[in-house]
Amino acid sequence: MLPILNKAHVLKHPELGVSESYFNYPEKILQFGTGVLLRGLVDYLVDKANKQGVYQGRIVVVKSTGGDTLEFSQQDNLYTTNIKGISQGELVNDVLINASVSRVLQSNADWQKVLEAVHQPTLQTIISNTTEVGIQYVEEKIDGVPASFPGKLLAVLWKRFQYFKGASNTGFVIVPTELVVNNGQLLKEIVLKLAKYNDLPPAFTEWVEKYNHFCSSLVDRIVPGKPKELAALEEKAGYKDSLWIDAEPYLLWAIEGDVRVKDILGFHQTDARMLIAPDITPFREQKLRILNGSHTISVPLGYLSGLNTVVECMEDAYMRSFFRTVVIDEILPTLKGICPQAPEFAEDVLDRFANPNIAHKLLSITFQESMKMNARNVRTITRYYEQQQALPASMCLGFAAMLLFLRPEKQENGQYFGKRGTEYYAITDDNIAIFAAYWAGITGKGSAAVTEMVHAVSADKRLWETDLSQIPGFVDAVAAHLTGMLQEGVKAYADSYSKVL
Repeated sequence: MLPILNKAHVLKHPELGVSESYFNYPEKILQFGTGVLLRGLVDYLVDKANKQGVYQGRIVVVKSTGGDTLEFSQQDNLYTTNIKGISQGELVNDVLINASVSRVLQSNADWQKVLEAVHQPTLQTIISNTTEVGIQYVEEKIDGVPASFPGKLLAVLWKRFQYFKGASNTGFVIVPTELVVNNGQLLKEIVLKLAKYNDLPPAFTEWVEKYNHFCSSLVDRIVPGKPKELAALEEKAGYKDSLWIDAEPYLLWAIEGDVRVKDILGFHQTDARMLIAPDITPFREQKLRILNGSHTISVPLGYLSGLNTVVECMEDAYMRSFFRTVVIDEILPTLKGICPQAPEFAEDVLDRFANPNIAHKLLSITFQESMKMNARNVRTITRYYEQQQALPASMCLGFAAMLLFLRPEKQENGQYFGKRGTEYYAITDDNIAIFAAYWAGITGKGSAAVTEMVHAVSADKRLWETDLSQIPGFVDAVAAHLTGMLQEGVKAYADSYSKVL
């Protein structure tokens, strides 16, 4: 029987790269969340710095979800990170033991221990990932165990303030990683509002505002979590690990901060992909336009062509070319002067799409397709025309495929369904009733009726917050693609269209 991964096992096997000294490092980070993103990104970066002798600090983790922490404690909080995928065109498969976590506390059962943890002067950083729902105002008192994450954070800050009597050098660097724009500023506003509700003294509020740094941040790494073939991997590794996670090679953690933040988050020094800058807007913009935008514009075409995952698209000659054209030739030029690192990011994105270890389903990406199209691609289309005085041809085809994807073929119990071949698929889009009404006005597959519908959809500011029909040639281009797909079928039309280019 294989041994469980734990401290005794790793110390017997120095080739695993974990030494006794790691277990004696002081706790420097309080982390709210045990999820795979934090373990595969933040905790990975801390562990990497520790192994290079740079940071020399560990993480005390707060588990806010139900259940005990036995899964962690029985492994001495050690776990495996298997980095698998493609980087710069090369396959990567690295197996690492992460020793950054000192202990895991259950927020209800161990709340007093959580509060006592902030008595440590070495503890200077708070990091969270409680999902975007976690950063919301909940009107509650903080005696006892607060229910919300902002409530827990306020209780921790109040305890810190009381213990150190409001000393100016005892504030935290607080970095939320939830996928909310300006998450740091939003969290700060909620904490201050909650402090007022709890009638906490003005001196505390002043300490929070002056000596605690709430840093907005952007995280980007796909961490699929526990692999399906875990038993085989454990056999090869020589130990059992119920916390094993897979992660892609790519990562980005962009944090808004100053010199003080850089000093406290010293583990950033060992990985250039952890960026601390006064403004992270360029990183948010390139992710929105290149990564998210190319997904949204491409997946309806891929799905209606008979493909089911992003990696299948990258294995298909036409769709691989389509993704690359959209990213490199059409989106990237619109970011010139806005996002200096966009060219490198674009190539990274294409590598990530081709990762054979991640089965990202196209149908799941189409959730709220029209709203994503508006948020991610409408500005890119208008920018492209403004700069080039021409249309982004592939994006016009992708827009047409989106319209076809949002054509309902039946409705049951308030749910709309589209059709691919002989199979129905659920359309999960809050705007589907609008598209259903437009499609209901079309009889037959004549180009005039299609053009009229495309013009009406393009001009609908409820959908796009602008009138896309005013872009010269846009309606005609999209209508021509849509007519072709209706008459020939999506894959046949795409194949014939590619030969014309």
